[in-house]
Amino acid sequence: MSDTKSKLSDALVRSIAPDGGTRITYDAGPDSVRGFGIRVTAAGAKSFVLNYVIAGRERRMTIGSYPAWKVATAREEAKRLRREEIDRGVDPLGQRQAAREAATVNELCDRYIEEHAVKKRTDEGDRTMIRLYVRPRLGNRKVASITFADVDRLHREVSKGIGGSRPAPYQANRLLSLLSKMFSLSIRWEMRTDNPAKGIERNQEQPRHRYLSGDELRRLTDALAKHPNQVAANTVRFLLLTGARRGEVLSATWDQFDLETGIWTKPSSHTKQKHEHRVPLSAPARQLLAEMREEAERRAEAKAREPSCYVFPAQRAQRKKREASPDLSPARRGGGHMVEIKSSWAAICKAAQLDGVRLHDLRHSYASWLASAGLSLPIIGALLGHTQPGTTARYAHLFDDPLRAATERVGAIVTGKGGGGEVVPLERRR
Repeated sequence: MSDTKSKLSDALVRSIAPDGGTRITYDAGPDSVRGFGIRVTAAGAKSFVLNYVIAGRERRMTIGSYPAWKVATAREEAKRLRREEIDRGVDPLGQRQAAREAATVNELCDRYIEEHAVKKRTDEGDRTMIRLYVRPRLGNRKVASITFADVDRLHREVSKGIGGSRPAPYQANRLLSLLSKMFSLSIRWEMRTDNPAKGIERNQEQPRHRYLSGDELRRLTDALAKHPNQVAANTVRFLLLTGARRGEVLSATWDQFDLETGIWTKPSSHTKQKHEHRVPLSAPARQLLAEMREEAERRAEAKAREPSCYVFPAQRAQRKKREASPDLSPARRGGGHMVEIKSSWAAICKAAQLDGVRLHDLRHSYASWLASAGLSLPIIGALLGHTQPGTTARYAHLFDDPLRAATERVGAIVTGKGGGGEVVPLERRR
């Protein structure tokens, strides 16, 4: 119900009593604003409203409640809305509703995981960063409200260490790449119009290549033999024997292997280059797989169930932890493959007295052993699954020792100090 128009004042608003229904008293007089009024409900609640017509549709929006808002302040806000939005064809109530319904960063995370992360080789890494950093810091915010400063601050916090954790400058860079991709997709999904992660300066990264010496390798193999978790130990053994990436090994399925011909066919979805990669297996690698397959079938038969399709299936404690994580795919929450062996690797390194060795350094070591055996960079690149020669070129320095040995051998032959051939005199005759 609407009253006849009256000049609104604080005194008039205070005097309006509820009468069993909702009533609106509109503003009138020389300083009035068209459609501005005070609404009083049957319960006595009072709030200032503004009626307007936009695109032929009548709208009514609430400006604010009384007495938190006074008449003069509410009238000025009504004037501003008329002047800056309504008269320019903008619907302020529609904008307010759109903002309320706008996607949050949590919703962006959900869509990113469902539609994009599942197609990536680094799926689990993305999910982990979303769980550790993105949701706790930005999750409840609207996607459109995130600024350059918000992303820059999060990058700096992770770089320096959050909540007493160790500084993680490299992880902070990976997080920045993840956020940049997420916000780039948010533009495509019409959640915002720009990418707030663009232009943020990344931490400087120094390439680090660590190689196992012969003595370190012996200590590592001894520690693997004594480690209580032989599934994790076999993972490390297989990394040593193949030089494959951790993700390729942990996600490997039995149907990728032909043990008769000794070929491992990695599907494109599991490789970094997104190309199928066929790689020959050494006799020790084939023997290790055969023993693991036999053990897996024996365990499955004892429990009257089918063996897992994964070479390295998730273990019970790992499965329980993953079942409670909303940021893991349903397939990986249950009986999927192993995702990490960090705790086992730390224990193995401690037992082997290895300092500063990452799992990825086993891949570098594999490359170094190939180079020491005199194999060429193209051969090393083919075994490691590199598609660009420049990627393998980082191992060029590993040829220093075999090249030095080769040139020393030639020098010995030429000077007659090493035997094994005709001596060519170096002195020029005068």
